Amino acid sequence: MMRQRLRTDLKDLMMTPGLSGHEERVAKLIRSRLSDAGVESGVDRMGNVITSFDGDPGTPSVMIFTHMDQLGFFVRRIEADGLIRVERMGGVSERAMAAQAVTLCVGEGRDVPGIIMNKAHHATTPDEKYKVVTTPDILIDTGHGSKQAVEAAGVKIGTPVVYQSRVIELAGDRVAGTSVDDRAGCAALIEIARALAGRDGGPTVHVVFSVQEEFNLRGAVVAAQSLKPDIAIQIDLMMASDTPDLADRGEMKLGGGAGISLYSFHGRGTLNGVIPHPSMVELFEKTAEDLAMPLQRSAQVGVLTDLSYVQLVGEGVASIDIGFPMRHSHSTVECCDLGDVEAMVELAVAAIAGIGPDFKLTRES
Repeated sequence: MMRQRLRTDLKDLMMTPGLSGHEERVAKLIRSRLSDAGVESGVDRMGNVITSFDGDPGTPSVMIFTHMDQLGFFVRRIEADGLIRVERMGGVSERAMAAQAVTLCVGEGRDVPGIIMNKAHHATTPDEKYKVVTTPDILIDTGHGSKQAVEAAGVKIGTPVVYQSRVIELAGDRVAGTSVDDRAGCAALIEIARALAGRDGGPTVHVVFSVQEEFNLRGAVVAAQSLKPDIAIQIDLMMASDTPDLADRGEMKLGGGAGISLYSFHGRGTLNGVIPHPSMVELFEKTAEDLAMPLQRSAQVGVLTDLSYVQLVGEGVASIDIGFPMRHSHSTVECCDLGDVEAMVELAVAAIAGIGPDFKLTRES
């Protein structure tokens, strides 16, 4: 039953566009699913969707969160012939851009389809053949033929642009397509909220679907400043390393179960990352052992999540990143296994139930 709910929620979320700063459609869908489960939610000034489950006031409070937004582009210029130039928003893989279908998000029911143009192969010169075209040079064709026609369709400077939404159901329980990062996390967090709504006892838990993660990790920090949690659990992808191109990067396998991060560091212009709190590592390792569940481990440079800033709020927050293995990150064919997502839900719910009044928040030995 949970697996089917996860599949349905994930597919619906993947088909809903939500560039950073424009997550309203995703938030609307999430709030609808929460309402169907009898869970009330609200939206803060940043756009974060938040629901809280009161618990024992003598037990450390928890904020568990994931992000709603996706990467993409913003329109920066419309040429006289109707072709559109854009600025990159977030860590768009420029190797994966050419000839992709996109959606210019004018409004529900009014979105404009387009394609990122790719020079005809027959006219490609030898020095262009292996060259990656960067964002400043790409052009989007909507078929309108003139600036006036494009603008009449509702497209203007600042219009959000995302890869055209699609879901590809692969063999077994593997799902590929757009914005698996982090709509799979959103589907999982909806399921976690359903479980928390039916629990008896435990800590106070704040469930947060955050905004603008792909735009320098902004929304979750605002939520943490308001909620002041003692503990933070962040849900996101974990880079699968079970393909030949990434075999030396770790031991994270698609279909191998949920994972925890033991070290993350961006190291590409943003000097930030997370070394998890020892008590949180112990909690998740023990929980996985009690559940007789495999627990994968990740330690990566080049990875950054909201948690890197959330951990610094107030007096400091006992923090850990948990996640699901994912292939082909920041492309149009991101891929996850629903079995891993389901395992992550079970692990998170059980770990939260294991947090009691004596949970150690300091790093003393």
